[in-house]
Amino acid sequence: MKRSRGRTGRKRRRKQLQNFMYGVNCSHKLEYVKLKKWLKDRGFQDSNLRPAEFWVTGRGLMTTKALQVRDLIISLPEKCLVTTGTVLSSCLGEYIMRWKPPVSPLVALCTFLIAERHAGENSLWKPYLDVLPKTYTCPVCFEHDVVNLLPEPLRQKSQEQRTTVHEFYVSSKAFFSSLQPLFAENTGTIFTYSALQWAWCTINTRTIYMKHSQRECFSLEPDVYALAPYLDLLNHSPNVQVRS
Repeated sequence: MKRSRGRTGRKRRRKQLQNFMYGVNCSHKLEYVKLKKWLKDRGFQDSNLRPAEFWVTGRGLMTTKALQVRDLIISLPEKCLVTTGTVLSSCLGEYIMRWKPPVSPLVALCTFLIAERHAGENSLWKPYLDVLPKTYTCPVCFEHDVVNLLPEPLRQKSQEQRTTVHEFYVSSKAFFSSLQPLFAENTGTIFTYSALQWAWCTINTRTIYMKHSQRECFSLEPDVYALAPYLDLLNHSPNVQVRS
């Protein structure tokens, strides 16, 4: 069939592009259906937000009604969040509490994400893990040949981030090894550099700020992370100005 070149065809294509720019509803996809059910079982009340794909920003949430100033957009029960409290309540808790020197909150959260992803179908957090990105475009994930093509200031920032994550991994390896009693496989094959890189990017790109009281089992680094399923799909135009 020949492609329509008339006014009707142009209107149809313009409308399709406009719909994509304003968001294509993805709430029918199985991973989002399972996520919403999982959240509902944990006390989440459905909102007017739907997962969608956008032309510029990619995956995000779209509203089904016009929002007014001071409208509550979304509210999640605490049991839906992944925090250091979540980690301490898991099988990792006793290992963290007796490890010296204390691990950082960031190490604890990365460890939890890697362990839960490794658990697969047995993870209570699987519906959330299934919608997390499998890969990231953070500088630490760039291949060496890509890094070499960057302008000098960006190349330096990329190399600094790579160094930070590598040192973070090396300093955490002893703690990862202490978790061996929890796994049938060798921890070296579970807590790999690529797994740590994925967890580090997940936390550093998706967490919301949530200050927690200082616990003795953690280092003195600020405990301010919380992963918020569904809420973390919220996105915005790179040109928007945000004030908080």
